[in-house]
Formats: sequence, C-alpha cells, structure tokens
Amino acid sequence: MVVMSDATEKQVSDSFTATVTPIPPVAHFTVAERAARGKAARAEVPRASHADWQATAARPDPVTLLENQAKTRLANLIPIRYGRMLVSPFAFYRGAANIMASDLSGMPRTGLHVQLCGDAHLANFGVFAAPDRRLVFDTNDFDETLPGPFEWDLRRLVTSFAVAGRERGYDAGKRREISCMVSRAYRQAMAKLAEERNLDIWYTRTDVDETVATWSSKLSAKAVKQAEQNIAKARTKDSLAAFAKLTRIVNGEPQIISNPPLIVPVRDLATGDQTLGTLQAVMRSYRRTLTGDRRHLLEQFRFVDAALKVVGVGSVGTRSWIALFRGRDNDDPLFLQIKEANASVLEPFLGKSRFASHGQRVVEGQRLMQAASDMMLGWIAVEGLDGIKREFYVRQLWDAKGSALVEVMTPRTMAAYATICGQALARAHARSGDAVAIASYLGGSDVFDNALATFAETYADQNQRDYNALAAAADSGRIEVQRGI
Repeated sequence: MVVMSDATEKQVSDSFTATVTPIPPVAHFTVAERAARGKAARAEVPRASHADWQATAARPDPVTLLENQAKTRLANLIPIRYGRMLVSPFAFYRGAANIMASDLSGMPRTGLHVQLCGDAHLANFGVFAAPDRRLVFDTNDFDETLPGPFEWDLRRLVTSFAVAGRERGYDAGKRREISCMVSRAYRQAMAKLAEERNLDIWYTRTDVDETVATWSSKLSAKAVKQAEQNIAKARTKDSLAAFAKLTRIVNGEPQIISNPPLIVPVRDLATGDQTLGTLQAVMRSYRRTLTGDRRHLLEQFRFVDAALKVVGVGSVGTRSWIALFRGRDNDDPLFLQIKEANASVLEPFLGKSRFASHGQRVVEGQRLMQAASDMMLGWIAVEGLDGIKREFYVRQLWDAKGSALVEVMTPRTMAAYATICGQALARAHARSGDAVAIASYLGGSDVFDNALATFAETYADQNQRDYNALAAAADSGRIEVQRGI
C-alpha cells in the first residue's frame, strides 16, 4: 500500500479538479417512482385522448409549409420532389414530415421524452448490415431526429400504415386491425423492455434471420418467399454493387457515371475543380469524427471521384453527394454518402438541438436509437463557394440496405410488418427514454391502441386533403412539377 503525504494528496486532488469539467449529477429514481410518473401522465393526457384530431382554422397551408422548406434546397430539384410526392397520397405522406410536425405541435403531450426518429413512417424502417455483417432490422432514417414525446413517432408510424392500407385497397376494418397491431406491438415490447436490465436493452437488436424464422410459420409461402428474395437482394447491395452500377472505367481509373439531374459528377459542374478540392478537404475533416480504428480503415482508401445524387422523396433538393474511394484496386471500392443535414422539422416545436452541428445531431441521434450503426458514420461542416456554411453527415451509400415492398403486401403480411416495426420502435425509444414510465403510461389494456387507430384514420383523411392541395397547386401553376424522375 502506497501512503501519500498530505501535500502530495492535495496536489493529486487539485490536478484532478483542474482537468475535469463539472457535469450536473444525473437523477436516479426507483422503479416505483418511474412507474408512478407514467401513471401521473395519464391524468394530464388520458390515453383515450390520443384519438382526437381536428384541423383548426389557424392550421398553416400545407403547400406553404412545403414551399418554405424548399427555400434552403437546390431550386432545380424541387419540381422533382413535388413530382415524387404527387405519385400517391402515401408518397406525399413520406415527404410531409414538417406538415405533420406542425399538426402534432398543437396536441397535448405526455412529457415522456425519448430520442425521436422524427419521421418514423413505415418506409423508414428496413434491413441493413451491422458491423459484424449480420443483417438487422431497425429504423434507418434520422434526418429529423430530436428529443421529444414518444407518441409523436408512434402517431406517425401508425398513420403511415393507415395511409398505406388505403393505397393497397384494404377495407376500414383491416386497416384498423393493422393500426392497432402497431401500437399493441410497441406497448407490449415496451412492457417487456421495462423489465429488462439496462445493458440488456442496449444489447437487444432485431436479427433478420431470426425474425424470418419466427414469422415463416405465420405467413403464406408466397409472402415468406418474397421476404427471403428481398433479403437476399439486400445482401448484395454493397460498395461492389454500387461500383458496378454507378461507375465506368476511363483510362484505367473509375469515374462516377453522369445521369443528370439524378446524378451529376463533380467534373460536370461549372465549379468542378474548386468543388473537388473542397470535397477532398471535407473528407479529411470528416475523418476526425471517426474513432481511431475506423479512421485508420478509411485512410487505407484513396479518394477518386464524387457526384451530386438525388435521393428519396422528402430529401429531394437537399445537397446529397456520393464519394468514391478505392482501396487496393478496383475490386476494393468504398462508396460514401455525404448528405446535407438541415434543422429538424421538429425544432420549431421542440426547441433547438443541443449539438452545434446538425450533422452531429443526426449521427448522435442514430447512434442513440440504433442497436447497431454504420461504422462509417460521421459528420462535417463546410463553407460552400457561395460563402454559406452547410452541415452534412456521412455514411456508407449501400451497406446491405433493404426496404419492405409495400406495393405487394397482403393485409396479413402488412400486419406482420406492423408488429415488427412497432417492436423496433419500442426498442429504439427504450434506449433513450424511460421504458418503465412509458410502459406504465400505456398499461395493459388496448385503450391506447384503439385511440391511435382512430387518430390514424382521421389523419389519413387530412393527408388526403393535403395531397389534393398539392395537386391543385400543381394544376394551377403555383408550383412546378417534374413527374416520373
């Protein structure tokens, strides 16, 4: 045993105090106290009250909200965004996260906060490869992530199934059954998670192979075959597949193909040389946001080419780049996506992010919600040639990513998918929120499930009216639309 003199002990203590920034203590409550908090929230916001939705006279014009959102985006791509949203009411719903956020802001809140996805519709869940290369199922879009009341994500998810059910032609009874299954799966999963140890919650993830095995006896042979084919296709979507599809070899060197306006290589831009130099500097800055081991891995790849690439529905118009890197040879490529991160659509209603960079907001939110995240996740901020500072996050372009094929789902298949999504969202919320309090609020009855199912149908009506408003704006010439792109 080493005995220090009083003077030495004081020097050690002073040194420790000088190098540690004081952090406010974290409050720790008993399980009973946490459960009581959930029960108390019922008095403020009864579970049955979640059924209510009615647009007020002061409700903002949905087209104006979309037009305001477009002001920070690339103007030449906005008509493509509108065209993609006008494909169907479900496509419109995918791009209307800011409209729904505005509507949710006027509704009572439970006060039970989690890290929200912010845009938890059913198409923002899917399959991807974890760093150990096992396929997992989870939320996979975090552009709007921000802390907020858990029910906001759940309302958006349940409503997405109601809208999708209408698109598939399901009757009202089937749609309600599916909507109830989303919230029931969430509620039951949260009750189970409330009994788990903290570490076990963080280790829990939805393994795709195990999920298929579980559901194979409950679905038709055709549905199982479709799922297996979709998963097999996802396994092949990696940097090699992206390299084969998106590049050509010119004088022995790979180049990203040109397919304007969807893919515009940096060499085709008027400011190509300057932009290329900026991107190279940006990628060096991005490395600093990676852990040491992943930075070492990235540094084994050489930057080769980059291009602007249009992605998604709601994201169209944001500045989204793809960057090609080469390792030992052309059979060792790495494709990264560099996607612009603007302020979350939730910020006007839930407050600003605690992170100075929206790129970091997205990355930190994703890491908090996902059981296994892309090993190349990072963020950057850069001043463009126009002098405007913009923020981005970085991830792999394709990493065994796959999405559900809503267009071929039967009611039975969609009900199974609803269950899986509800469970995945509960697990994501339990990592950042108080599972005990949320489970206590939801309880063991179907009161909350029925309330959200009613809300989903009513809000699906609102979504249809908003879709019609955008279509009318296109017909009148108020907005420009490019369809089929």
